[in-house]
Amino acid sequence: MLEWGKQLYDWMLSWADSPYGGFALFGLAFAESSFFPLPPDVLLIALTLGDPSQGMWFAAIATAGSVLGGMFGYGIGWSGGRPILKKLMGEARMNLIHHYFQRYEAWAILIAGFTPIPYKVFTIGAGAFFVNFRTFCLASLVSRGGRFFLVAGAIQLIGPWVKELIEKYFNIFSIVFMILLVAGFWIVKYQGRKFIQTTPTEKR
Repeated sequence: MLEWGKQLYDWMLSWADSPYGGFALFGLAFAESSFFPLPPDVLLIALTLGDPSQGMWFAAIATAGSVLGGMFGYGIGWSGGRPILKKLMGEARMNLIHHYFQRYEAWAILIAGFTPIPYKVFTIGAGAFFVNFRTFCLASLVSRGGRFFLVAGAIQLIGPWVKELIEKYFNIFSIVFMILLVAGFWIVKYQGRKFIQTTPTEKR
């Protein structure tokens, strides 16, 4: 797993040295918001380290790709997302996501955009449960934009020594990253079970 992670990290860094790095960042951010499991933050960091003066521009690219990818995920959900969610998560947890949107709507999207919780679950869910599209787009813009601009801004402030730190302790960072990624799925999959068990069954 760590070797695979290192190869992926090197592949992302190779785009940072390419004239097409911005296009790769956009594509990765788009895919991550609708179907791809890995976040674009690593490439955003690498690009910003390579040219700190362009950090805000790279953050804008990542935000645009992520928001448009979220719209694509919304479209997937709107056109038939409930069977997809049911197959991936089971009916009970799908109903839990529905409950989150009914109760919190924009807040659910804002929180998912900042945290390790898989964002694609919420983009597809937003379409499947007919969350107001304008609300969804605004929440996506705020949460994803806030996340990417904070990452790029922090890299600009902290400096290039972060790259050396990441490469030196990559195994540790890989483990932490995988823990956060798994934790996000765990929150959706298993913590939802507790809620389901303690929530009265609604009549359908």
